[in-house]
Amino acid sequence: MCHIKNNIQQVREQIDHASQKCGRLADSVQLIAVSKTKPIEAIADAITAGQRAFGENYVQEGVEKVNYFAEHHPEARIEWHFIGPIQSNKTRLIAEHFDWVHSVDRLKIAKRLSDQRPAHLPPLNVLVQVNTSGEASKSGLTVDNAIALIEDIQALPGLNVRGLMSIPQPETDYQRQCAAFEPLSNAFHALRERTESIDTLSMGMSGDMEAAIACGSTMVRVGTAIFGARDNR
Repeated sequence: MCHIKNNIQQVREQIDHASQKCGRLADSVQLIAVSKTKPIEAIADAITAGQRAFGENYVQEGVEKVNYFAEHHPEARIEWHFIGPIQSNKTRLIAEHFDWVHSVDRLKIAKRLSDQRPAHLPPLNVLVQVNTSGEASKSGLTVDNAIALIEDIQALPGLNVRGLMSIPQPETDYQRQCAAFEPLSNAFHALRERTESIDTLSMGMSGDMEAAIACGSTMVRVGTAIFGARDNR
């Protein structure tokens, strides 16, 4: 427990420092603890340390965790984010269990999520994934196609489209990190000017968080710096 608590404190201090450095309020950046492949006990330790938003990549594993904490720790009011690739045959589980989806990149998937969102739940918050580095191995759309998809999603009653997400190619140089984030940042600000619901820019992880915050990120997804090196899957 102690090391996870200390890690979360250190990450929050990094967020505060990066925010202050570029003239932003620290609470304008939400920390998503990426808990994929991590055990229930590690997530419980993070909850005890005050963390409430968690990101999962694998549907079945994520659903098991959602159900566990709903049964055993309902008072925690955890916010669950699905951040992995979406397969058509898994959309119902995502729609029924998660609060946010960061990785929508097809209208077909968006329609399925909307249709399968239970009526007793609020609309599912979704982000459209942008592939800013053009890597064939990564999901996501071009900026122009992402903007077009957002316009289509706005007509779907089961979804609340909130903004954009991206996972740029890893870079260690700060300036190159900023250059990778800038196209998404520019698109986000253009969308905000004409769409009231757009308020979320999910970009930045353990290695490029400072650059992402400088470029306007409102959500950073951090796993390794909180839980340690990822387990192989």
